[in-house]
Amino acid sequence: MSKRIRTCFPMSCLRRSLLALLLAPLLVPTTSALAQQPANVGSITHLSGTLTVRRADGSTRFLSVKSAVAEGDTLQTVQGTYARLRFDDGAEVVLRPDSQMKVEEFKYDEAKPEADNMFFSLLKGGMRSVTGLLGRRNRDRIKVAAPSATIGIRGTHFGMLLCQNDCGNIPMPGGGAPPNGLHVDVVDGSVSISNNAGQQVLNAGQFGYVRDVATPPLAVPPQQGIQVTMPLAISRNAGGGATLGKQRQDNECAVP
Repeated sequence: MSKRIRTCFPMSCLRRSLLALLLAPLLVPTTSALAQQPANVGSITHLSGTLTVRRADGSTRFLSVKSAVAEGDTLQTVQGTYARLRFDDGAEVVLRPDSQMKVEEFKYDEAKPEADNMFFSLLKGGMRSVTGLLGRRNRDRIKVAAPSATIGIRGTHFGMLLCQNDCGNIPMPGGGAPPNGLHVDVVDGSVSISNNAGQQVLNAGQFGYVRDVATPPLAVPPQQGIQVTMPLAISRNAGGGATLGKQRQDNECAVP
């Protein structure tokens, strides 16, 4: 008995071949597509409320303790929320309520110190930061930008508060609310504040202020300085990174 052989007309075969070629890139991820995915560079270790992230692709999600943080992420806390992040080199950042910070770039490889780079942007609110291994071996590769100035890190522990008509609940040492602009305090080491109008170096125990991008950074007396404070439960090293609020069962969920 002869076997039946399935055949197709030449035009039909051609159409099928073309369809397979068109669908192949959609079905199998290419190496270049995978390479474009932002790299995870840290995670959330402490959280007292609601924290959201806007990814580099424009998507928005809720984060919780152990959620990953990637290059290009813009993190945002709401009223009453404090969030603490730990990066791959051991550096840590604590965000105040009503704050926004973007992870512009983070590169750290123990075997490639020449590639080190850490660049954040404080868009709103306040933060405290303690540098990690990257800052110890390449402190000139760490920068934090704000609308009025850029801070270069020459030390390990500093705070930033950006007032944009939203600091009425933060008291000044002498009374009243802080003026609009960037307020900086240094606990350990030193920082360099610079913009187009000038530069100012602050050492441990000193305070600085920048009114706007056209005004040079200034050192201010301690009695006029603003120190960015955080709750002890968020700012201390608690070991396990337990959340202060109710932790979600999943690490992330999409924002509707």
